Amino acid sequence: MTRTRKPVGRIAFVGAGPGDPGLLTRRAHDALVDADQVVYDRGVPESLLDAVRAQARSDAQFSPAEGVPGDVAKVLISAARSGLNAVHLVAGDPFGHDSVVKEVQAVARTAAHFEVVPGVGQAEGVATYAGVPLPGVRTAADVEDVSTLDFDALAAAVGRGSLALAVDAGDLAAIRDGLLAAGVEGTTGVGVTGDGTGETQYTTTSTVDSFVAAALGFTGRVVLTVGEGVGQRDKLSWWENRPLYGWKVLVPRTKEQAGAMSARLRAYGAIPCEVPTIAVEPPRTPAQMERAVKGLVDGRYAWVIFTSVNAVRAVWEKFAEHGLDARHFGGVKIACIGEATADAVRAFGIQPELVPSGEQSSEGLLAEFSPHDEILDPVGRVLLPRADIATETLAAGLTERGWEVDDVTAYRTVRAAPPPAEIRDAIKSGGFDAVLFTSSSTVRNLVGIAGKPHARTVVAVIGPKTAETATEFGLRVDVQPQHASVPDLVEALAAYAVELREKLAAMPAKQRRGSKVQGPTALRFR
Repeated sequence: MTRTRKPVGRIAFVGAGPGDPGLLTRRAHDALVDADQVVYDRGVPESLLDAVRAQARSDAQFSPAEGVPGDVAKVLISAARSGLNAVHLVAGDPFGHDSVVKEVQAVARTAAHFEVVPGVGQAEGVATYAGVPLPGVRTAADVEDVSTLDFDALAAAVGRGSLALAVDAGDLAAIRDGLLAAGVEGTTGVGVTGDGTGETQYTTTSTVDSFVAAALGFTGRVVLTVGEGVGQRDKLSWWENRPLYGWKVLVPRTKEQAGAMSARLRAYGAIPCEVPTIAVEPPRTPAQMERAVKGLVDGRYAWVIFTSVNAVRAVWEKFAEHGLDARHFGGVKIACIGEATADAVRAFGIQPELVPSGEQSSEGLLAEFSPHDEILDPVGRVLLPRADIATETLAAGLTERGWEVDDVTAYRTVRAAPPPAEIRDAIKSGGFDAVLFTSSSTVRNLVGIAGKPHARTVVAVIGPKTAETATEFGLRVDVQPQHASVPDLVEALAAYAVELREKLAAMPAKQRRGSKVQGPTALRFR
């Protein structure tokens, strides 16, 4: 009789780094994505856990680490013996924690397969994000128990170079007393950073004899930097000095559409909040689209003009229903109203023939679209698949140029459900520093489902038509990019924030307090 051998699971001790999900190593990412069970420490930020959960297996189990090292090790070993892949996710680097070292030792005494995936140390990583270099002879440690610290050795490290410690905020007073007793000068520079590498990271700088009072209000794990590197923060700080750092920005788009915009906003330091204002649904009667797809295959059209990513998606979904692909476009030429729409077409392996080089709008496309020529254009018909609420500007302009236009409803846009009450209140009370509108419908629908943004909220619009609609609804338009695209819109908002900061910096302190300028940029100068 042949026995089936039970599969053997693996154990991984994974360093999460200082908190920013982007600092996870590729190997750490792979271990987490492949995990059946993830045990995480309290020092791992919720934002990083959310990012991990979003990419993990749907049946993966997440639970906090509880008990002494031996208890955690038993959980991991039991999972591995059951054929599961288990991960212990820890802040910083696994070997930066004595408790994790003990867990690894316990696992090593068994036959379980295990690995240790290093991570950026919390102390060193946060110091870099705070703009505090650690030159000379450096000492960096993630401290679990202050009573184990050798303050004489720490004082020597400060004398020779720099010091960075990740500690609990409640231990700051004990560390101050220990450093002073070990002979560190009270005037030595100190930085204290909370929420290190997170969206709300904040650093206060002071001295050894005053940093406890300066850090009043800090909770949880903080990173303490001591020494000459603290004095270079004014020039080297970059995470907290990004143009939109700390700005809460409202993104009224569907989750599928908001991804690229939110990613760009985060790169500039903003905290985006995605609020869908419209939902995209199929047309009530699909006959129009059925005829349009048949016409594309049969050579009925000379051009297809896409005015949105949703229109591209609607046509390709209809193609997929009939088992068609990009090859069936044949000799049909494609025009796109803007670069975002063109990118959606390129994703399907087709290069558009026309994208406006100037204004990316109906008018901009018409300005570059050639009139119909019976000799050069034997087929004189254009397919225009659009939303049910699209304006007539483009269709009318093409007709004036001699083209026959099949203006087809490819999808319907319906107003989304109102956002939660706390978001509606924040919109109306000024809880958002900026709002980005990418179409006239986003303006109309946001006001319809949530109310008008507060007057202190910076209003950024993608183009002239959206600006007109915003003005009609009584909104003050602060930002409009030269080119109508999502990247340019975010860039323009970032540039506006820089100008705002420069204006505030030039104001006398009394004028700053009386200024109508709001948001994080203003608050930093108050």
